[in-house]
Amino acid sequence: MGAIEGFVTSASDSLWSWIVLPVVVLLGLYFTVRTGVVQFRMFPAMLKTLTDKTPLRADGTRQSISAFQAFTVSAASRVGVGNIAGVGTALAIGGPGAIFWMWLMAFIGGASSFVESTLGQAYKVRDADGFRGGPAYYIRQGLKAPWAGVLFAVLLIVCFPFAFSSLQANTISATLASSIGSGAAPWLGWVVGAILALLTALVVFGGMRRIASVTQAVVPLMAVLYVLLGLVIVALHITELPRVIGEIFSGAVGFQSVAGGAIGTIILTGVKRGMFSNEAGLGSAPNAGSSAAVTHPVKQGLVQTLGVYFDTFLICTITAVIILVSQPDLVGAEKGIGLTFGAVTGTLGAWSGWLLTVIIFLLAFSSILGNYYYGEANVEFISTRPAVRIGYRILAVAAVFGGAVLSAGIVWDTADGVMGLMALTNLVAIALLSGVAFALLKDYRAQLREGRDPVFTRSRLPQTVDVECWEDELSVTGPIPTPTAERRSADKGAPSTERTGP
Repeated sequence: MGAIEGFVTSASDSLWSWIVLPVVVLLGLYFTVRTGVVQFRMFPAMLKTLTDKTPLRADGTRQSISAFQAFTVSAASRVGVGNIAGVGTALAIGGPGAIFWMWLMAFIGGASSFVESTLGQAYKVRDADGFRGGPAYYIRQGLKAPWAGVLFAVLLIVCFPFAFSSLQANTISATLASSIGSGAAPWLGWVVGAILALLTALVVFGGMRRIASVTQAVVPLMAVLYVLLGLVIVALHITELPRVIGEIFSGAVGFQSVAGGAIGTIILTGVKRGMFSNEAGLGSAPNAGSSAAVTHPVKQGLVQTLGVYFDTFLICTITAVIILVSQPDLVGAEKGIGLTFGAVTGTLGAWSGWLLTVIIFLLAFSSILGNYYYGEANVEFISTRPAVRIGYRILAVAAVFGGAVLSAGIVWDTADGVMGLMALTNLVAIALLSGVAFALLKDYRAQLREGRDPVFTRSRLPQTVDVECWEDELSVTGPIPTPTAERRSADKGAPSTERTGP
């Protein structure tokens, strides 16, 4: 078993270090130049678009979830225990300088996130709950490669709702056991697993709208709690803040000797952990972004770019500062969540371990919900049969229970390797389809210059002839007819035969 685990770890590390990361960085730089640094120039528009009203149907109900709800669903998946454990590992290996490279990766990755989520919106399809889409859909419709769409869908289903959700559940169980200490009973994992599975089932069997409603409440709550916790710790160590900021920037170029010391280790650690955390370019966030009802695809591209910033510049930075202000010496520091846990309890006392446990529960549970929805969007890409969807929901809930009970072990590296293959599939697709995203951005800016709230219809861009929605301005802005059973059936059919031209 040890030999197998070693092979999987080595193969996963090689895939990420020598193939995925260079492609992500190079494409991110290319997208940054071609979009005119959209992730910086249009930051005010990101905030404004977040509060856009949702178009309505003829019966007064919303066409789908709102832009803000789509943001919280994607943030729920992005912001998980990796923002606590992953940052702790990055600091233990690469020192404070790794945080600088996480920031830089988030900025560069913002352009990739913009492109993939804009494409996800452009090629979305209608279903009974509103819309769904993602890389599998724009691969099938934009590249005319349904087999590659199925490949991506399978990789994502294995990776996010099954492997990563089970690991989130495992972290909740392990953190609770750490808070209790040596008095933790051996049956604790079974109880935690049963409760998590029940909570997950209550939400996911309610469909996308219930998932969006829960994440809309949980994500802001967990962010506020964690930020307040960080601010209290920083206030108690306020004299250490200038040192911390200086170490982050000086350590970025290897001026400091830390436990992984070499400049290559510092850069690689920061870049890799940054990508794992904010998921920019991986093809996960477009599954949530595609479900929103907006009037122009670029709007959700901007919102999902903001999600990258929320993840890295806010949540990850708070974790880094908590650790660095309270623990100046990182030599020999414990990797992972233990480093953050020790920094919090060392400053505020043992009681704060319980508060951190609550925050970790909110982080992990919201990630489970986000991961689940990513999987459902891709299950429906493969089959829209109700029995398949119910079977998927049962398996997803079972994965949560199993994760809380079983040891994580080899699952981490296996999931990382699968995610690397998923990322490569998506990166190739968005590189080939990027011209559509650039054209959509040009159209969006042109309408802004005209003083309009941008509205896209497929007749505006000839190259979007293969999109399924965006028929005309009335259908985009609402109200549109409420889908009948026949219409829903047609929408769930093969787009290649049911789709109409512009």
